[in-house]
Amino acid sequence: MNDTNDAGTTAGAAPAANSNAEAETAARVAALEAELADHKDRLLRALAEVENIRRRAERERAEAVKYAVTGFAKDLLAVADNLRRALDSMPEAEIADGRTRSLLDGVAATERELLAAFERHGLRRIDPKGERFDHNLHEAVFEAERPDQPGGIVVEVLQPGYVLHDRLLRPAMVGVSKRSPEAAADLPASPAEPL
Repeated sequence: MNDTNDAGTTAGAAPAANSNAEAETAARVAALEAELADHKDRLLRALAEVENIRRRAERERAEAVKYAVTGFAKDLLAVADNLRRALDSMPEAEIADGRTRSLLDGVAATERELLAAFERHGLRRIDPKGERFDHNLHEAVFEAERPDQPGGIVVEVLQPGYVLHDRLLRPAMVGVSKRSPEAAADLPASPAEPL
């Protein structure tokens, strides 16, 4: 009888042990699947981060190449300014001999060549005389009453500005017209707002 009891107990224990093993296996599989999902998520995030870093590096490299000449271009602006001053210092009426004319023609050709080189490399001159004042591109040095001009118009350019591709390298130093008090008095009064 002991054998039967032992056999019955063993037979009853086998299905219980079997279900415990299946439960442990199922729990282990679920834990491994959760761990796999976590690692997959981390991998996808890491790949996305690497892609973002690559794009950022490409953008920074492109900007570095595009604007690499900034320092050099700033240094050459003084040369362009001095060439213009040399040309402006000698009015056409005062040129008496051929040597002076040849010298001024050479300076003018040098200025044209320098400005053409600037253009080839994305450096554009800003000469805004007659245009509306733009605080993004111009630096107002003075205001002058000009009855023939509306207010806010550039009436004199003291120093031209320059833009490298789409970035301001140096603002144009300008004089701006302001509306005279007489012109402001001649304007019709704005209609009163209804209450």
